[in-house]
Amino acid sequence: MFRNRMPRYEVLSEDAMAALDKGWRRLMTEIGVEFMDTRALDLFRAAGQKVEDHTVFLDPDFVLEQVAKAPSEFDVQARNPENSVHIGGDAMAFGAVYGPPFVREGEVRRDATMEDFRSFTKLAQSFPALDSAGGVICEPSDAPLDSRHLDMTYALQTLTDKVYMGNVVSGVNAADTLAMTSILFGSREAIEETPATISLINCNSPLRWDDRMLEAQFEYSAAGQPVVLTPFILMGAMSPVTIPAALVQQITEALSGIALSQLIRPGTPVIFGSFLSNIDMQSGSPTFGTPESGMGLLCTGQIARHFGLPFRTGGGLTSSQVADAQAGYEALMTMLPTFLAGANWVMHSAGWLEGGLVAGYEKFIVDVELLQMMQAEFTPLEIDEDSMAFGAHEEVGHGGHFLGAMHTMERFRTCFYRPLLSSSENYERWMRNGGKDAQARAGEIYRKRLEEYQPPALDDAVRAELEEYVVRRRAELGD
Repeated sequence: MFRNRMPRYEVLSEDAMAALDKGWRRLMTEIGVEFMDTRALDLFRAAGQKVEDHTVFLDPDFVLEQVAKAPSEFDVQARNPENSVHIGGDAMAFGAVYGPPFVREGEVRRDATMEDFRSFTKLAQSFPALDSAGGVICEPSDAPLDSRHLDMTYALQTLTDKVYMGNVVSGVNAADTLAMTSILFGSREAIEETPATISLINCNSPLRWDDRMLEAQFEYSAAGQPVVLTPFILMGAMSPVTIPAALVQQITEALSGIALSQLIRPGTPVIFGSFLSNIDMQSGSPTFGTPESGMGLLCTGQIARHFGLPFRTGGGLTSSQVADAQAGYEALMTMLPTFLAGANWVMHSAGWLEGGLVAGYEKFIVDVELLQMMQAEFTPLEIDEDSMAFGAHEEVGHGGHFLGAMHTMERFRTCFYRPLLSSSENYERWMRNGGKDAQARAGEIYRKRLEEYQPPALDDAVRAELEEYVVRRRAELGD
């Protein structure tokens, strides 16, 4: 996996951090946070926190005591140990797009299917730059609602050997994910000893944790599986319109969710989540890849480090409907600050289109190219006697060229980044090859990758046990 050893880009002064600290303490104490689950309310009440109806008014010092119990770094195992990931520190793990109900393939925009889900899973397996296929890469409309999580989890477990995300639609779905994960890794004890799945728990911003999310959180945190406690904030709609106000709300929501996980199981791993952007105040539509979201992302990294927590944010976000220039520059506007901030768990790294409504095949390839380039750019430059190549000057002399020099011939295959998608052909050759733009070339690449895909090996007995579980649970759910 990628290690980002470049310096972090910190934009908040000590005075700014102090002001934000004062702000979240006041919001948590005076306004409070809603938890729509009686078990959560009972835990907070038993811990001495003030509870009125579903609102918990939290003592900031109590919250910080709980946050301090969470590990600053931890490991998540994959069934192929070479694909296990470390969360925290300088480690960055990247997963594919999460949640779209639609897909785009060329000029066609349509409902996502289970076959699309499998195809995106295969693509994620085929690119080393991605550490995870994610979770709900797309929402398959042709699979029964009550049991589709079984098919999706099975696909993630069998078509990849990388870390995957757990289903969070309900506590039942979370329990199924845990049962299947226990089968894949041998036992419940094995995954409690070293976590084997990561799950996204979204806050219903502003300041409410809903019952379904909390049901899933209880399941995963009780099992010692990391959860990404993520405020879902679009400034101007789900938070006040200013960046500082959004940051204060984000801290309040994230820390309150993290505190609950520690009450469920002290020391259980968590990730400080952030999904922060803004809306178009003329249309009310979400916007992505904006300077405001980039600034919020950089601030979030500094805030999470302040609390000693690993954090999630970033990705290849865009509001564009297709994999065009807008999609490219908006994705970069999110991915660049992701690297500058050193985010530890990066969702939506490949395939996001149309504000998250669409998973795009061509955009997936464009994003992988961008991700690979960023990983190369954020790898520290090694400078030593050999790399300065004095001997090459001796060989070439004055006014010559280095194309055939021994130093060049020995290193040219590894010295430069080798593009996956980008074209450097001159105009005449580009025209002879069909004059294909980046989207057309991306289409060719993903289709070739799917043709070449080879599933990773899986023990037949484990596969049979997983299949038996899926069939049995599908029958129990009436599907």
